[in-house]
Amino acid sequence: KMKLIDLCFKGTTSRVGGINLEDLAIETASMRPEVADAKMKLINYGYYKPVPKLGEYHANSSDLAKLLHNAIGLDKGAVGEKANPKNAANYEIFKKSLEEAPLANIRDLLDFDSDRRPIDISEVESVENIMKRFCTGAMSLGALSREAHEVLAIAVNRVGGKSNSGEGGEDTIRSKTITDVDENGKSPSFPHLHGLKNGDSANSYIHQVASGRFGVTPEFLVTAKQLEIKIAQGAKPGEGGQLPGQKVSKYIAGLRASKEGVTLISPPPHHDIYSIEDLAQLIHDLHAINEQAGVSVKLVSSIGIGTVACGVAKASADVIQISGGDGGTGASPLSSIKHAGGPWELGLTEAHSALLSNGLRDRVTLRVDGGIRTGRDIVMAALMGGEEFGFGTIAMIAEGCVMARVCHLNTCPVGVTSQKEELRKKFPGTPEHVVNFFHFVAEEVRQLMAHLGYSKFEDLIGRADLLSESKSQKKRVAKTKGMDLNPFFSGVPDATEDRSFLRTADGKMKDEIVHVSGFSSDLDREVVKTPEIVKVISDNEGSASVKFNIKNTDRSVCAMLSGDVARAHGNKGFKGKLNVEFNGSAGQSFGAFLLPGMNIKLVGEGNDYVGKGMHGGQLTVVPTEDAGFVASESSIIGNACLYGATGGDFHANGRAGERFAVRNSGAYAVTEGTGDHCCEYMTGGVVVSLGSVGRNVGAGMTGGIGYFYDDNGGFPERVNNEIVKMQRLSTAEGEAQLKTMIERHYETTGSVKAKTILDNWADESGKFWQIYPPAEAESPVVKEVDGVDEFRISAEAPDGAVCFLPVGGVLTPEQVARCAD
Repeated sequence: KMKLIDLCFKGTTSRVGGINLEDLAIETASMRPEVADAKMKLINYGYYKPVPKLGEYHANSSDLAKLLHNAIGLDKGAVGEKANPKNAANYEIFKKSLEEAPLANIRDLLDFDSDRRPIDISEVESVENIMKRFCTGAMSLGALSREAHEVLAIAVNRVGGKSNSGEGGEDTIRSKTITDVDENGKSPSFPHLHGLKNGDSANSYIHQVASGRFGVTPEFLVTAKQLEIKIAQGAKPGEGGQLPGQKVSKYIAGLRASKEGVTLISPPPHHDIYSIEDLAQLIHDLHAINEQAGVSVKLVSSIGIGTVACGVAKASADVIQISGGDGGTGASPLSSIKHAGGPWELGLTEAHSALLSNGLRDRVTLRVDGGIRTGRDIVMAALMGGEEFGFGTIAMIAEGCVMARVCHLNTCPVGVTSQKEELRKKFPGTPEHVVNFFHFVAEEVRQLMAHLGYSKFEDLIGRADLLSESKSQKKRVAKTKGMDLNPFFSGVPDATEDRSFLRTADGKMKDEIVHVSGFSSDLDREVVKTPEIVKVISDNEGSASVKFNIKNTDRSVCAMLSGDVARAHGNKGFKGKLNVEFNGSAGQSFGAFLLPGMNIKLVGEGNDYVGKGMHGGQLTVVPTEDAGFVASESSIIGNACLYGATGGDFHANGRAGERFAVRNSGAYAVTEGTGDHCCEYMTGGVVVSLGSVGRNVGAGMTGGIGYFYDDNGGFPERVNNEIVKMQRLSTAEGEAQLKTMIERHYETTGSVKAKTILDNWADESGKFWQIYPPAEAESPVVKEVDGVDEFRISAEAPDGAVCFLPVGGVLTPEQVARCAD
């Protein structure tokens, strides 16, 4: 059973055996007659798109879509009309088509082997309770159209489940309950949707934080009921999310703080996660800004996932999601999604077993997704340890997808995955269609529970002993004869008697408990309870100025303060002014998620991730007056500072570590030198470095501007020229933008290096390089453009006069005072 793996893939782990060399030879020889008939030309066996009769079987197909549409009452030609009645008989046909289909998954080789007699279905848990365990997959707004994304969220909210935003952010209007629906199911707030009801909510229960941090703002974080860290994708582990440029419309670009028409690719890793400790810090950040929301971590089904899952549980995650290799919304290139990922059956059983064996299972809820379509899949997953279950592609089909497989081309004929206005108007789905599908699946689960003799769903969780190998299924295909599923179950601990893992250590329901940060958030709690600060936030006017001492065990300081402001006033509504100064050595993620109106100053030094997710306001880091070092030659902040920043002004009187301003999409920052990978994956904002930088500057940069002081001629060789171009200062606007930012830096920090440059501007300005991506080539700071009245110099207050300077103008004394304040 393992001969082929040992010979050709030595060191690869297999828990289920597989084919041998003889099987491989037989399969290859079987193709010979077809090739001969085709005169030795390569035959398309439908590995990418289904080919009738001859081609490889695809579980999701246009035929399957038609069967499901008939069951749930969806007519793709009846846009805007009320859903037809659902039809249970047609759902049985849909279910039968999957049961009789070619073998495609490990679970297809399994059967149920209950230890109880069947019971009457009236004794079984209700459909409503079962549907609360349903989730949608993390499909982003951008990969999906606005209509498709919002309909899924509304439908899952109706049944009490958990919808997932994916990694593209969400429109802030979705956080508000819909209350303006007329008798025709139409809402002025959501005019593009049909079949709405008063009381509906389009706000996704789960808001995702991915490596690209697209759409991650303070308001996005505080309006979530759960926050998900996407470590990787099941369909293409090792790669970040991808969105083709033709799908980045003006609306999508606005949500993601990027450039219209420019392809978006998330970094393969999170640049603030290189270890379990780093992951624990990001979990800490998210728990800090939104203490009411649990944090889930999305992992890929693979060998060794059990060890990772144990680390994630110890890092204070509330939910672990196991994502299988099937699925994906089709926004990615074919080269990324073929021969990648593994079955969720393997990852789920390994994670459940490892957590249970190490006494950690009661700390987390296990969620699973990846090709789940029916009630049978749900029950199988539950027996392997799953507690919640995600629907991806099949949920898209339930709202109208016809499996045209052109998602990546932006030409979806029914507007499910297109951003084109004319195609989106053809979107046929309503929340009721998706609810109908969930009802059918939940009812199928109840029927299986009755057959197995179990009335409560939770009694099935982790009961792998109720599964057995199906001999009849194994005989259907020669390829499966060499598979041995016994090792698949042998490692799963017996959970027949001890069911304590279904509750927390103190006996509470897991979804009622959210991990709370300990002493590392004590300073943050002290800040938010300060009476002066509480009053300014409550009144939304006035100002408060306070000072605190800080030490390096105080982590994510100001994240809770940002959360309080965002909950009360959103991203842009705060009218007050909070001036908070800290003295000492700050722990990780100092100044995370700041908002306009927050002026935060650190006198001392920062650690990694200073200004993470900053959205507005001003963040300043300066050394103490008695510091015994030259500020411009010494590091004052750590790595990955301003990661995912979407706005605000940042000034550091000292050097920054590696990956400064990685994925910055709006912050205006000045520092006195950086390590490697400065401006990596940047999509907006401006970065100024007054000192030397490391290698790989501007890698993956698709937006924004960088200015780099080069007094020794070594800068050009440090630039990654794959995307960005470089030039000396070539426009009056560019020179004025740079000079004004340096002036603000001097006024704010007292930087000696900034003063030296300004005092000798005529000579020193010629030592600066400007880097820019193609999307900025027509910007007035890059190229001479007629008719320019003003240009941006700041992101501190997005609507404030200080942000823009008239061409040829200088800062007024009042503006200088504001900047220095």
